[in-house]
Amino acid sequence: MSDKVVLAYSGGLDTSVAIKWLEERHNLRVITFTVDIGNVPDLEAIRQKALKVGAIKAFVVDAKETFIKSFVFPALQADAVYEGQYPLATALGRPLIARLLVETAKKEGATTVAHGCTGKGNDQVRIDVGVAALAPELKVIAPAREWNMTREQTIEYARAHDISVPITRASPYSIDENLWGRSIECGVLEDTWNEPPEDVFLWTKSPEKTPTRPAYLEIGFDHGIPVSLGGEKLEPVALVQRVHDLAGQYGIGRIDHIENRLVGIKSREIYEAPAAMVLLKAHQALEDLVLAKGQLRFKAKVAAEYADLIYNGLWFTGMRRDLAAYVESTQRYVTGTIRVKLFKGNCQIVGRKSPYSLYDYSLATYDKGDAFDQSASPGFIHIWGLPARTQARVQPEPPE
Repeated sequence: MSDKVVLAYSGGLDTSVAIKWLEERHNLRVITFTVDIGNVPDLEAIRQKALKVGAIKAFVVDAKETFIKSFVFPALQADAVYEGQYPLATALGRPLIARLLVETAKKEGATTVAHGCTGKGNDQVRIDVGVAALAPELKVIAPAREWNMTREQTIEYARAHDISVPITRASPYSIDENLWGRSIECGVLEDTWNEPPEDVFLWTKSPEKTPTRPAYLEIGFDHGIPVSLGGEKLEPVALVQRVHDLAGQYGIGRIDHIENRLVGIKSREIYEAPAAMVLLKAHQALEDLVLAKGQLRFKAKVAAEYADLIYNGLWFTGMRRDLAAYVESTQRYVTGTIRVKLFKGNCQIVGRKSPYSLYDYSLATYDKGDAFDQSASPGFIHIWGLPARTQARVQPEPPE
């Protein structure tokens, strides 16, 4: 009897073709696994399609809550944004998929897992490395990376094996989406001089077409995790979805990024991440209020390293766990409420409060109630400037 393979299955053309291809080329019995992290409209329809194409079993799971609580929110606490622009939506979904593939393979006694990634992108690395870290004994196959078929050849293969090919007009773009963001590339976007056409965007209104009055949103955090909107406690998925809907109506979350891929090429990526943009900005504003200067500066370095690890597919590593432990420590007092103003594509922080705020009105004010001892300043300045004066005496600045 042939071995079994667990295939990460989207229900699209490539992974449907992969069911037959894995059977023919590798003599494997295919079990499909479909996970919904915010991008799957009909799990049961996908399951039935997999069985019809030839899968011996087809599993589907709604993992949106796990995705947000175990992957998105830890990245939010870390302020992880790749190259200062990309909130890592797709990159955060891949380690979850890798973990679920491994769990299913072990449960079903499969020797192999497979996915639909090509040999040119980052996702192949994220899933391959994730699987290797969790179950090095499993073999990984990427059919689209191996078969080297053109789109037309893939469609012909599907028709030859009685696999349904969607009749709808093909999108000129390559798109991936989940609850934290939507990634768009290819087509006219590959010319970096072209402004992204409006049909690229699905989640966000053009700023010119957004409401003429701003919206205000009060976001409550507990230990760096968003827990409420306008004082109403919400579960993680519901909270992200509500911020997503409102921010998208105000045109917030559009990103146009020339990105350095892990595989060594630059790519032009368009992102829509309305909830991510708002929540990241609010979280950082609360940290500004409750963390000391040194904490903030060092955490910014950790955030960049954390983002790189996620982008580079190294979620399941000791380094990521070590950074996560530091991040968790920094969030002990990141509790409070941030008020944001949403208007014409912009998210502006307009209010902050926390029981752990380091902002002391009596020290900051210039009005009545000022408690700052200004008489101490000359002595402070004298000591602070001592190294500069010492150096100036023996190493004078050369004349200009």
